[in-house]
Formats: sequence, C-alpha cells, structure tokens
Amino acid sequence: MAKAKKPRGGWGDRLRYEFDKSMAAGPVALIGWLAVISLVVIVLAAAVIALLRLAPDGAAPMGFGEAAWEALMRTLDSGTMGGDTGWGFRAVMLAVTLGGIFVVSALIGVLSSGLEGKLDELRKGRSDVLETDHTIILNWSPSIFDIVTELSIANQSRRRPRIVIMADRDKVAMEDELARKVPNLGNTRIICRSGDPTDLADLQIVGPQASRSIIVVSPEGAADPDSRVVKTVLALVNDPARRPGKYRIAAEIRDARNADLARIVGGDEVQLVLADELIARIVVHSSRQSGLSAVYSELLDFDGCEIYTAEQKPIEGSSFGDALMAYDGCTLIGLCDATGRVHLNPPMETHIQPGMQAILIAEDDTTIKVTANPPNVDHAAIGLYRREEKAPERTLLLGWNRRGSMIAFELSRYVAPGSVLTIAADTPELQQDVRALMIAGSNLQVEYGIVDTASRAALESLDIPSYNHVLVLGYSDHLDAQATDTRTLVTLLHLRRIAEQAGSRINVVSEMVDVRNRELATVTRADDFVVSNKLVSLMLAQASENENIGAIFADLLDEQGSEIYMRPAEAYLELGQDMSFYTVTEACRRRGEVALGYVKQPVPGTADPRNMGGVVVNPRKSQTQSYQAGDRIIVLARE
Repeated sequence: MAKAKKPRGGWGDRLRYEFDKSMAAGPVALIGWLAVISLVVIVLAAAVIALLRLAPDGAAPMGFGEAAWEALMRTLDSGTMGGDTGWGFRAVMLAVTLGGIFVVSALIGVLSSGLEGKLDELRKGRSDVLETDHTIILNWSPSIFDIVTELSIANQSRRRPRIVIMADRDKVAMEDELARKVPNLGNTRIICRSGDPTDLADLQIVGPQASRSIIVVSPEGAADPDSRVVKTVLALVNDPARRPGKYRIAAEIRDARNADLARIVGGDEVQLVLADELIARIVVHSSRQSGLSAVYSELLDFDGCEIYTAEQKPIEGSSFGDALMAYDGCTLIGLCDATGRVHLNPPMETHIQPGMQAILIAEDDTTIKVTANPPNVDHAAIGLYRREEKAPERTLLLGWNRRGSMIAFELSRYVAPGSVLTIAADTPELQQDVRALMIAGSNLQVEYGIVDTASRAALESLDIPSYNHVLVLGYSDHLDAQATDTRTLVTLLHLRRIAEQAGSRINVVSEMVDVRNRELATVTRADDFVVSNKLVSLMLAQASENENIGAIFADLLDEQGSEIYMRPAEAYLELGQDMSFYTVTEACRRRGEVALGYVKQPVPGTADPRNMGGVVVNPRKSQTQSYQAGDRIIVLARE
C-alpha cells in the first residue's frame, strides 16, 4: 500500500521556506541570524545564572543584567573565561564561550566573503558613476588612447575633469591598458565601467544625464560596428529617463551609407564623424599639396592652435573683410549664423550681424581679442595677381583597402582634364573594385595592375619618378594593424631607394593605421604621413568640445566649399622684403581669400620639435619677416 504524501504548506515547511529566503538575502541576513543566535545564547546563560544564583567563588550572586554582560564578554572573547572559578559558573560560561566561538568564526567568514564579493563587484565595474560635467566614451577601439590623450590636454584648464569609459570589456583590463598607453593624464581622471552601451540599464551606470559630452566610437571587432553605434545613439536620445536638454554626442560612422540613418536617429544632438570619408579626403588633399596634413593635424589636435566659435561683439556691424584685420593673435575664418549654419570664407562684403558667431583659429580661447592698434600693411610689398593654371596630373596609388574607391572619386573632383590614376595592388578583389569605381566627370582616367607592392622589382617596373603624386594605402581589410603598417613601411623604404637612384624627389603620402608607427616611417623621408586612427580620434575629441566642428570640416573638405590651399608666396607678395602678416592677410583679402599661415623652406640643422615641416598656422600678424622662393602661403579659398 502506497504511503500517503506529507501535505505541503505546514508550519515546518513554512518556517524552513522563510529561513531559506532570509539566508538568500546575503551577508546582511546572515549577520542578523548570528546576532539572534548570540542573543539567545546570552539570554539563556544569563537566565540560568540568575535563577540558580551562580557566581565565581567568593563573589555575590549575579542579577540578570550583570550575568548577561558577563556572557556577552565571553561570547566576544573566548579568553575571558580563563579566570572563572566555581564549577557551576564555569560550566555555564564554557557553554557560552563555545557558542561564541561558533558565532565569531561564522561572523568573520561572512564578513570576509561579503567583502570579497563587494571587491569582485567593484572589479566588474558595475557601480553607478555619480560625476557631473564629465565626458563619456562608449565602446572600445584603438582610437580611445588618442581621444583620451587629446581630452586630457583640453582639460588642463578645467577643474576636476573626468572621463568615463564604458565598453563590453573587463574593467581592470581597460584600466591597465589605458595606464600603459596614456601615462600622462595631467589633472584628468579616468573611470572605467563594464557594460553594453546599447542597453538602457547599463547606460544609466555612466550618468549621461549629467554629462558634458558623449563620444560613441566604432567598436573594435564588431561584425557590424555602424549598427551598434546607431543603436547606442538611439538608446541615448530615446531613453525615458533622459534629461530635457540636448546631449552633445559625437559618433563615429565607418560606412557613409549609414550616415543618413544615424542623423535621423540622433537629430541635432549628434555630430557624425564619417571615418573612412574623412581619411580618404585628407589623403587626397595632402597628396596634392605636400605638408597639408600638418595643417589639418594642427587644427584638429588640442596641442597648439584649434578652431573656436564665439560671439564677438566688437566686430558686429563691420564687414567680414574688415574683421579679418581686427585680430593680431588669432585668425577669423568664417561665421556661424543664428540658425547654426556655417559659412567659411564668406564674401568679403558680408555684414556681421548681431547674434552671429565668429569662427576663429586661436591657441586658446583667452587669446581671442580684438586689437586696438591699426594694422601695419605694406601695400608696396603686395604683388600682382597671378593665376595658377591647372595641369594634368599623374597619380600612383599603391595598395588597396575599402577607402581606395573613395580616394579615386575624391581625386576625380579636383584634377584637370587628361589626368591619370594608376592603381597597383595585389588584393584578390582589386579587379572587381576597380570596375565598380565611381568617377566624377571625365577628367580622370583610371588604369590598374596586379602588383606586389612589397617587391622592389615590381615597383621599379612602374616608372615611379614619372608620377606627380604617390599614395600608399595599407592592406587593412586583410591584415591586422601592425602587419598592415609593416608592409606599408617596406613599400616606403623601396620608394626611398628608387628616388635616390633616380636622383629625383617623389611626393609620397602614406596611410599609417597605428600612430606609433609614424616615428618609424620618418626614416623613409616621405613628404607626408596621414595616420588613420589618429585623425579620426582628433575629430571625435574636437566634436565633443565644439558642436560646430563637424560642419566646419565638412565645408573644408568639400569641393563646393572653401578649402585649404598652400600656394607659392610669389603669387601674393614681392619676395625678399620684410613685412608683417597683416600685409599677407591684405594680399589674400584682395583675392577673396583668408590667410591662415605660411610654410617656410626648412633650414638644414634647424630643430622641428612638433614635426610640422615648416608649417606655421595662425602666426601673430604684427610680427615681420620676409618670404623667399619656395615659401608658401596657407590660404582658405574657393576655386
């Protein structure tokens, strides 16, 4: 006959269930139970001693209160009973001491386990960040180190600056890597947290509601990084707990085809940095004008001059052309109207209205001052207008990656009729990619060949000295960063030997993925170097500090907008005469251009600590010097 099952829900089951629930509550509940056990032991021992009138030999019987105190002392310190006398009293206190040993041992274990658990929780980086006015970086990529470096420079004048980084990585590993690669943070403190930036609950950990700005980088190793960036922006702007005011978000997008979706999601709260497009455009511009990458780096990094937007009451009511001469220590390059639209190098007669912001290049915002002294212009030193005629160009592109098609299209927008682009690489998809190239107009003819760009013999067969410009791209679609740069360095070394043997100078622009390899690349004596991740990092850092920087650089790098050119000094000035930069500014103003700086021919043996190649941006206009053949003037102009 089967035994009847014990009914569930009885008092025993209920008590056991409640006890299990309380134990599952963690260390606090365990400490509470140990306190209850200790209290029971102390009360029972005190009651026995008081009822049986027990006491040490020769001592008066104890009351309940005194007995409870003696029991408590023996519970906490087992050595206390060593001096007890009287066998009855000893027996009770021995039982209390044994119970106390159990309680104290358990308490130490609970506290140790709880403390270890709390430390593990802290190491996981899941605690809330309670900072205010901090910069948040979401996701992890090699760009982070350059971004943090630039932000730490920008933060030098701020009080208690904080950078909070959240990525789906181990918190301690992130901190260790940052400490190793960015050792000098100045007064900036880094706070790392582990979490998924696309998750609303995880985003609350870093406190976006109280942030100064937010940078969303393209996550390293993600199968579809742009979709994760867009989803992160969506989580930020559509968070039910978000702040009423606008966020300042700078987001990195790799594929320009995803830019429209990102703009729809982020609205006017997000500035997009189209990484591949930015790099492709700067590669093209730098290849056609040696030294131009140094100008872009100067404008993008925080070490030196940078771009500011600010209201300037003293120049309101004047024309843009007149306002160019109003500053000595900074350079006016454009205006931002009341709707937020950017106008770089507007017509010189443009009237500066109240509410407009001036766009200026300055070393620091404290140096933005209108000078009271009249400009010192030597009109006799200004040369006659000389127009530069465009000639056909021959460009050689060595290597290939996803940015190659963008470079070809960008190049086709600028070159004169009859220009040729030769593509030489050994990637499996090269033939297919070249056939799919989009070319603007008919000025550029494209030809290609399967060539091992790491082979000296293969490079010599291309007749490299016959080309006006040589671009070297890394094989970053197929190799990791270090392997890509290693192969690029080999190509550059071969180009150097070929140039030496031919007794000619080759204008080379090289794409380096890792900024640390730039110093190695200087041994190749290439004219220019464009470091991919570095430029993207600089742009993201600038966008987090200046809400107009994205529109400014979009205009600078657009064929339809104003662009930076480096033109011979003799096209503007009479050579060999001492003159102030006010004179140079006036010479450029007469041609509807803005003078940004100059490039002096390097003097052998002269130090160049910032590796600018003689480039000077935003010189003081009151300083005088002469210009010689080979010197160039950096201008902002429309073709």
